[in-house]
Amino acid sequence: MYCDMALYDNHGRLINYVRLAVTDRCNLRCFYCMPEEGIDYVPRQELMTFEEMEHLMRILSEMGIEKIRITGGEPFLRKGLMSFLYQLSKIERLQQINITSNGILTAPYLPELKKMGIQSMNLSLDTLDKDRFYKITRRNDLDKVLETLEQLLKYGFKTKINTVVMNGKNIEDIIPLIELTKEKPISVRFIEEMPFNGSGQHYQKLEWNYKKILSYIQKHFPAITKKEDPLFSTSANYAIKGHKGDFGIIAAYSRTFCGTCNRLRLTPLGLLKTCLYDKGIFNVKNMLRVGANNEQLKIAFYSALGNRAKNGFEAEKQRGLDFPISESMSSIGG
Repeated sequence: MYCDMALYDNHGRLINYVRLAVTDRCNLRCFYCMPEEGIDYVPRQELMTFEEMEHLMRILSEMGIEKIRITGGEPFLRKGLMSFLYQLSKIERLQQINITSNGILTAPYLPELKKMGIQSMNLSLDTLDKDRFYKITRRNDLDKVLETLEQLLKYGFKTKINTVVMNGKNIEDIIPLIELTKEKPISVRFIEEMPFNGSGQHYQKLEWNYKKILSYIQKHFPAITKKEDPLFSTSANYAIKGHKGDFGIIAAYSRTFCGTCNRLRLTPLGLLKTCLYDKGIFNVKNMLRVGANNEQLKIAFYSALGNRAKNGFEAEKQRGLDFPISESMSSIGG
């Protein structure tokens, strides 16, 4: 675990990827992420500053982190984001900076992002139908998202669409979304719905798990073929003959990919999560603000990874009865 420029957890898994949520604020109100009235946002003074985030990313890059994904909330809601991304782009050991966005505010920034060297964008899009978009997000912004999709392709970004599959909400969108891949070089990722909806209420059984999603797609596209999944991939990936793009399925609730998980999460509050399903390990922002030096911060990261849960089920169990899942995905980092 203490090897220079290589970071491992107590299960021997290489850790080289951080998902950094820069804000918990969002301009959508997707029902599977938060209640209609929204969530209690973190007071701004309690958010990590961009200077604190940059400092942490420099430390983590020295420990072996090579890739960072900027998430939210909606990242482009936070003022100063572009300057922050520019500073991140100057960290030599960071090989990739990727972004996940809902696309509503994103399009005007694409030329500048491209100049920075950012090559990849994940676009959250659960439906291609205006009425269903409104029912899911409680907003009328589908046109803006689709325009961002076109601009991403225009500027040559490697583009993925993230689609949460929800029983009775957007099943009829699965095939139209895959049909986008026929003429567009995009990847559509169908994601099992998770319990992070900000209310603490969720189903006892997941209706549309990864097996059912795949079976549904195979009925419409019998000739799909399994692709070789990239190292550390969270999705099982598939190709369709004659399509420029592809699709994948992420078993986020079934948690089939935990054995190769290579990522850490930092919430807008500075809470370190070594698993999406844990309650948080320690608050790195608080350590910074009481004067912890770089070596103390590294020791804290090493300690957290030395006691990491084996998988998401173990992490959820360790929360105990006093800490049931009740967070919004917006406050964790999508």
